[in-house]
Amino acid sequence: MSRSRIRQLLDESRITRGGEKIGDPNHRVKPGEHYKIDVPAPIPPEPQGQNIPLSIVYEDDDVIVIDKPAGLVVHPAAGNPDGTLVNALIAHCGASLTGVGGVMRPGIVHRLDKDTSGLLVAVKNERAMHSLAKQFANHTIERAYHAVVWGSPRLGDGRIETQIGRNPYDRKRMGVMRAGGKDAVTRYRVVERFGDETRPLASLIECRLETGRTHQIRVHLTHLGHPLIGDPTYGRARQAPRAKTPEQEEAYKVITDFPRQALHAWLLGFQHPSLHKTIRFESAYPADMADLIAALRRL
Repeated sequence: MSRSRIRQLLDESRITRGGEKIGDPNHRVKPGEHYKIDVPAPIPPEPQGQNIPLSIVYEDDDVIVIDKPAGLVVHPAAGNPDGTLVNALIAHCGASLTGVGGVMRPGIVHRLDKDTSGLLVAVKNERAMHSLAKQFANHTIERAYHAVVWGSPRLGDGRIETQIGRNPYDRKRMGVMRAGGKDAVTRYRVVERFGDETRPLASLIECRLETGRTHQIRVHLTHLGHPLIGDPTYGRARQAPRAKTPEQEEAYKVITDFPRQALHAWLLGFQHPSLHKTIRFESAYPADMADLIAALRRL
């Protein structure tokens, strides 16, 4: 195996010593130790269609708009060779999707993180791919997200402008860089504050993207000092205040047990590649996020 392949297996926690996962490429082996390398089965050269239910908001010969649930990966990659949105789209759209925009990511012009819910558009032909890709590159796509964060920004609205790059110490994380990253801009406004008015426990924030970097909203809100509730990568474990009533105790449990980053892509608008008019879609909160906001409103 090549060094890069071994590094990939380390990153995927597929190398163990006596059941203990080894993730550090600088780990020193010693005589007499036994290591197990779990090599995954080869990935098919092209994604295969799979019968995975889709929540379709809109569809025509050019585009399909999906309301993606949390937990669904957008396209095959290391650790997720199948069971993705791409596999579902291939099964649903058939041969019309073949090769559009690339073999491994047919139809995909933008992504949502696995545990982010909400609206995503895919395309069915090269003309639509060219049109939507150009709109994303020119930042003319309308995208708005709702995030539930710990605490509350001092200002009711603002603009976060930084460089974002991959964390040199943890390749699975992104971070704000002083230099060498890619420009990233997020506009935000506080929609609602929860808890004590003078020191809110949490806030509902709307974010609009001027760029589309990996984990951009999660990184930027953490940089602002207000990580998303439930974010296992950028959030910090937080203790809720001591409950004074059974109702508060129940609400705090919903908040602290929230199982994913509280982020939902609720608004998507773009110029249709054939109709030459703007079409716009909205998505209601999924049940888990609706329950989280309802719990916060009881504080």
